[in-house]
Amino acid sequence: MSTYLVFGATGNVGRRVVERLARDGAAVRATSRTPQTAKLPPGVEVVTPDLEAPGVLDGVEAAFLMWPFHSAEPARPLVDALKRGVRRVVFMTGGGARPGLAPEEQPNPVARWHATVERLIERSGMEWTVLSPGTFMANTLWWSEQIRAGDTVCGAFGSLAMAPIHEDDIAAVAVHALTGSGHAGRRYTLTGPEVLTQAEQVRVIGEAIGRTLRWRELSPEQERARLLADPDFPDGFVDELLAGYATMAATPPPAVSSTVRDITGTPATPLEVWAAEHAAHFGGEPRA
Repeated sequence: MSTYLVFGATGNVGRRVVERLARDGAAVRATSRTPQTAKLPPGVEVVTPDLEAPGVLDGVEAAFLMWPFHSAEPARPLVDALKRGVRRVVFMTGGGARPGLAPEEQPNPVARWHATVERLIERSGMEWTVLSPGTFMANTLWWSEQIRAGDTVCGAFGSLAMAPIHEDDIAAVAVHALTGSGHAGRRYTLTGPEVLTQAEQVRVIGEAIGRTLRWRELSPEQERARLLADPDFPDGFVDELLAGYATMAATPPPAVSSTVRDITGTPATPLEVWAAEHAAHFGGEPRA
């Protein structure tokens, strides 16, 4: 039986890739920096993400790869290790990396890292598929503390339009690309079913948990200070996030993609469904 290697297996998307593969009866080897606390489905082999360790790549047919590093420096040895035995890689890119642009031409540091990894994979000789998802619906959890504390969410760029996507929809496409045919050499743009501003996302979450929530606009400077004062938000990501939002705000709203439906046969999940599933995080009643 072929084995599927999943990187970032305890993350928002990687965990769902593991769960879907395991549910389908596939042999799954999942990477985690803390295997003892990974809490993945029974039968899943959990290993550290050290590709030089004995047996990690044995029997691996395909790998799901995401990029957690704040640098492209580890990419070459990782890709070199994979290509020695892995036939297929599905890479989840990010940072707004733009197809067709060289890494040095990308709009921000995160996009440059991801474009560098993409280029290495594309030139590796392995079959490859690149998934380019929009904003994760899980990013709205950044507002959960404010929503639990009251009915107002403060932030910058409230009019910024996105097409947020459910992480399980990304995982569903990833599993099709890992296990099926016809995806080699393809770059899939993945979005949710509708374009929503940040302020509209807050309203939708409120409706899902039975409350009227409002957005209060902050200046970028005020938002920077607020995020830096938040002990749970990584300081090193604050300026990157705000710069990325400023860039996105200066461009046209994203187009909604039909890729999730086209590949999986199921429409992309709307935010209100995701919010109902995660109601407890926002102080609402847990939903089935």
